[in-house]
Amino acid sequence: MSSSFVAKSLVPASGVRLPPLPTIRDLVRLYKLRAIKQLSQNFLMDENLTGKIVRSAGNIKDKYVLEVGPGPGGITRSIIRKFPRHLVVVEKDRRFLPTLELLADVSKDYLQMDIVRGDILDYPTAEAFPDCPKSDWNGKRAPINIIGNLPFAISTRLLINWLRDISLHIGVWNLGRASLTLTFQKEVAERIVAPMLSEYRCRLSVMNQIWSRPELKFIIPGQAFVPKPDVDVGVVTIVPLKTPLTTVHFDIVEKVVRHIFSMRQKYCRRCVSNLYPPDKRDELTQLTFQMADVDPLARSFQLSTEECLRIVEAYDQLALKHPELRNYDYRAPKAQMVDEGH
Repeated sequence: MSSSFVAKSLVPASGVRLPPLPTIRDLVRLYKLRAIKQLSQNFLMDENLTGKIVRSAGNIKDKYVLEVGPGPGGITRSIIRKFPRHLVVVEKDRRFLPTLELLADVSKDYLQMDIVRGDILDYPTAEAFPDCPKSDWNGKRAPINIIGNLPFAISTRLLINWLRDISLHIGVWNLGRASLTLTFQKEVAERIVAPMLSEYRCRLSVMNQIWSRPELKFIIPGQAFVPKPDVDVGVVTIVPLKTPLTTVHFDIVEKVVRHIFSMRQKYCRRCVSNLYPPDKRDELTQLTFQMADVDPLARSFQLSTEECLRIVEAYDQLALKHPELRNYDYRAPKAQMVDEGH
């Protein structure tokens, strides 16, 4: 390595000193790395901020950490400084492998670091930590943390996928209540934690609050990233609830809540009516709101999470009596609906 690098040592609480490393800025220059806009890449170079993100996850010493999209390794370095037992990083872009391999090599005597090249949307999280003991869901949280500076383009989709895994106790959540510390566009972060009546209240708010306790920890200004995105970034922690707010299957909840928030400024009666085929629409919509004891003239952002769930549960009960409702999609072409027997 060039002697022009500004070397920094990683020192655990025990006082053992890791070999010095070049800064992330130097590594980016060394390997001629640049962020690719199409992949929603933005590098976070400030080690004070990467350290703050990792501290938001709590104590990760001797625990298991899955990092999403490490890029050149800014947050990875801060994770290593806290000396987890096992660190798995999942990175899609092969250009970052040399910097990650350098970090893995320098820390190999102090922790296990595995590098997985692949798309996090396809990664089977259940395979990340084969030696991690299983925790009682209703007891202490699992010794597992998911940390990541998420690409903006996939952040919402990825979070919904993980909420589904949380609800079903599958993937890494088969081992217990693993928590998440993730970055999102500021507006998305505000949506995740938005309470009733908030201008940011949406499907993402309700889905998160049914299965987890989300908390917006702090905001990172856009200028802290390279290249600078057009928005600021929020850091959110998400802790799965011991007891979710419903026992209805995730897919049903997601379908109904998506409909409730499909037209924000319309009466929620109008949104919910699209769950039902035209020949039964008026009757079943009216019955849904009667069963749920919810005002059909309310707008979606005016509904509490509990009111949304009462609508979900009413729909679920009606679908037991009318099984064809589960596959009904008002947006599907009429020919497709006929083929499927609707």
